[in-house]
Amino acid sequence: IFVFFDSCWDPAPMSGKQRAPKLGLHNSGWVQSPGVAVLQDPKAWAEKKDYVQGILNQFRRHHNILAWDLWNEPDNNNASSYGKLDIANKQKVVLPLVKQVFAWAREMKPQQPLTAAPWAGDWSDPEKMTRLDRYLFDASDIITFHRYENLEHTKKSVEALKRYGRPILCTEFMARPLGSTFEELLPYFKEHKIGATCWGFVSGKTQTIYPWDSWQKPYDAEPKVWFHDILRSDGKPYDAKEVKFIKEMTGANVEVHLRFSVNEIDPRKPGDSFVECVIRNHSEKPVRVPAKYTGGYESDLMLHASSHGRDNIEYLR
Repeated sequence: IFVFFDSCWDPAPMSGKQRAPKLGLHNSGWVQSPGVAVLQDPKAWAEKKDYVQGILNQFRRHHNILAWDLWNEPDNNNASSYGKLDIANKQKVVLPLVKQVFAWAREMKPQQPLTAAPWAGDWSDPEKMTRLDRYLFDASDIITFHRYENLEHTKKSVEALKRYGRPILCTEFMARPLGSTFEELLPYFKEHKIGATCWGFVSGKTQTIYPWDSWQKPYDAEPKVWFHDILRSDGKPYDAKEVKFIKEMTGANVEVHLRFSVNEIDPRKPGDSFVECVIRNHSEKPVRVPAKYTGGYESDLMLHASSHGRDNIEYLR
């Protein structure tokens, strides 16, 4: 999912070599695009058209692009971090440009869906929603949203968004101290067929293992409970049980049908276990599932196993 624009964090982006991150500070190097200077200068907006349409022209039919996220949290004014350096009434300022970006993208007729995700507020009643949020949901081909809240509040958001009758994806979630965890939310997302993308994968320069409040009280050591991220920089999991749970929830269930004739039985391998199904399952060791002859000239065997893909099953006799 390719994101074109972003209203989060540093409102004064600059080209060239970027500053080093500040130790213990959540997303200390992340910059907005476009920044405040461009947002407050409508004459500069037209320059962004070539950027949007150039990328879409090149990749509008590419199979690796699942969707186009045109603007990340467009009205986020970063009040708890950059504060007065950002635009207080950002929703009003950014809405006209967001509409232009959607129009530019539509002109290119991409095969992939267009979207942009609201991230705050109550969406249960359209009358209570901001003009920007109403536009984002109405203009999107698929419904995307951000929620860093517990299961109860996330359910409320999802139920409200079902009224649009379109596929729903939660494109940002998972902040452990806030109750937004894999264990709490993945079963619900899976049951209701809600796509979900967590924030953070490997702990690194973004330093999102530290919470948002690190902007008010800097951390000089790794927090006991990570805010975001799953793996350490060496690839080892922050929480092995959590990673195991993610694999269990995201593994595909594969039903394998084997058909054979008794004429093919190897006489050097007597007994009723003459066929084996090997499930690689993206692990170092295969899982061997023995199959037994059930009698008759021809017989069907049905084996159930867990796999992460359709091309990693190997049959051995």
